[in-house]
Formats: sequence, structure tokens, C-alpha cells
Amino acid sequence: MKEFTATNPDYDKHVQMAVLSMPAAKLLGFKFNDLNPGHCEIEQVTRKELTQHNGYFQGGIIGALADFAGGSAAGTLLPPGWINMTTDFTVKLIAPADGETLLARGRVIDASTHTTVAAADLYAVKQGRETLCATALVTLRNLALKG
Repeated sequence: MKEFTATNPDYDKHVQMAVLSMPAAKLLGFKFNDLNPGHCEIEQVTRKELTQHNGYFQGGIIGALADFAGGSAAGTLLPPGWINMTTDFTVKLIAPADGETLLARGRVIDASTHTTVAAADLYAVKQGRETLCATALVTLRNLALKG
């Protein structure tokens, strides 16, 4: 696995502030379990409004968490004063997301000044057992904030 170095010493605070201030993130109510250069883990507790009629996480929710995990992992590598925005993502649903929680583990595959490619694997956790339920590829555009 490729190792990355953060250029922003406060990357963790920056990413959490940028992500958790988004209305969609507030609506989902997930939390960061881990945030390191090029990596992150997001945990989403199962709530009825996030599931299908059978109690499994709904596919759109899985896609949103994959996007947030890939984007957050990418955000750890941005210099101060920069943000990223998703330009494309693809999610492949592998198994029903049946669990008490859903873990989204994001990781950067490649990063350049203006584009970052990340991946995310999502696991349904039921009675302590993780089942891979989705995998995603996320491409992001990195932008300097206008001063």
C-alpha cells in the first residue's frame, strides 16, 4: 500500500471541519474513526431512515458514504487553503449491507496537484463480523480556495 505524507499539519481538523459542516454529512450523522494521510475510516450507525424496507442500508446511502470516505482520504493530502470536489465516482454493490453499522474505509490511490484518485471499501458490521458489501473508485478535483 502506498504511503503518503500530509502537507497540512492540521489535515485532520481541516478534513473533519470541511466534511462534517456539509448538510449531507450532518443528515447522515456519521463519525470519523480514523484519519491519517491518504486514509480514513467513517462509521455510520444503522437508522431506519437510511435503510430499505428489509433493513439493509439503501444503495444511495452506501454511495454517499463511499464518496465521503474517498474524498476525506484525499482531503488529508491537500495543502492549507485547498478543498476537493468529486468529479466522478463508481460504486459496485457486492452484498447486502446488513449490519448494526457500516464502515467506509477510504484510501488514496494516486494524488497530484489538481486531481486525486481514491478508493473506498464498505463493510457491513453485524455482531462484530465485517462483510464487504461495496467498493468504489472516486476521482476528485483539488482547488485552491479563493482569498
